[in-house]
Amino acid sequence: MADPEQLHRLRQGVEGWNEWRGADTDLKGADLTGSDLWRADLRRADLRRADLADANLFQADLKGADLRGAVLRGADLREADLRRANLADANLFQADLRGADLTDACLRKATLMEANLTDGCLRKADLMDANLAGANLGDANSWGADFRGADLRRANLTKAFLAEANVAEANLRKANLSLADLTEADLVRANLKGADLGGADLEEAKLAQADLTLADITFADLTGADLADANLTEVDLADADLTGADLTNAILAAADLAGASLTGADLTGANLRDANLTGADLADANLTEANLAGADLTGADLTEANLTGADLTGADLTGADLTEADLTKANLTGADLTGADLTGADLTGADLTGADLTEAE
Repeated sequence: MADPEQLHRLRQGVEGWNEWRGADTDLKGADLTGSDLWRADLRRADLRRADLADANLFQADLKGADLRGAVLRGADLREADLRRANLADANLFQADLRGADLTDACLRKATLMEANLTDGCLRKADLMDANLAGANLGDANSWGADFRGADLRRANLTKAFLAEANVAEANLRKANLSLADLTEADLVRANLKGADLGGADLEEAKLAQADLTLADITFADLTGADLADANLTEVDLADADLTGADLTNAILAAADLAGASLTGADLTGANLRDANLTGADLADANLTEANLAGADLTGADLTEANLTGADLTGADLTGADLTEADLTKANLTGADLTGADLTGADLTGADLTGADLTEAE
């Protein structure tokens, strides 16, 4: 229960409160609904379970405040200082947190549905299992933040800075991550179905076992990313940079990889059935036992690629460059190799039954 005298003082006005307040502020369970607390000094205040719905906390100082279980629904927290504040289980539904500083804040299991965090700072913040469905985190700085298990469905993360953030097992279904910086971010087992990752920076990101079905990853940088066992069915990866990426056993069935750079990528055991790899750069790529049945590899660069035991049944390799490629025991049944360059390629034990080698070198 809130201290009656302190609650009375605060209700008298912020100016007087800021001059009077002592070191220990006890406002537990206080009803401050709709209160005008603009620039209020609430550092380290005990506001557990307080009701601050629709309150004006613009530029308020809440550093280190205890807001566990507090109701901040619809509150104005623009440019508020919430560094190291504890907001675990707090209700921030539709709260306005534009430009707020939440560095090192705890927001575990907090409700931030449809909250506006544009330009906010969430560096090293703890958002484990928080509900951020439909929230706006555009241009927010979330470097090193912990989003494990968080609900970010349909959230706007355009141009957000999420380098080294932990987003493992988070739900990012249909989230907008276009142009976001996810360098070295942990997205292991994350749900990215239908997400927009166009132009995103995913260098060295961990995406093992992530579900990227129908995601848009056009022009994204996935250099050195770990996509082992990831589901990329029907994903748009046109012109994406996957140089040196780990795509071991990844599912890329019917994916669009036209013009993508996969130089030195590891696609061992990957499922690329019916994928579009037109003009893709697969030089030095490891495609051992990969499934490329029905794939379109027209004009693709497969120079020195390892295609040992790969299934290229019915694949279109028209004009492809297979110079020095290893096709040992590869299945090329019914493949179209018209005009392909096979100079120095190793076809030992390969099955070329019904393959079209017209004008192939």
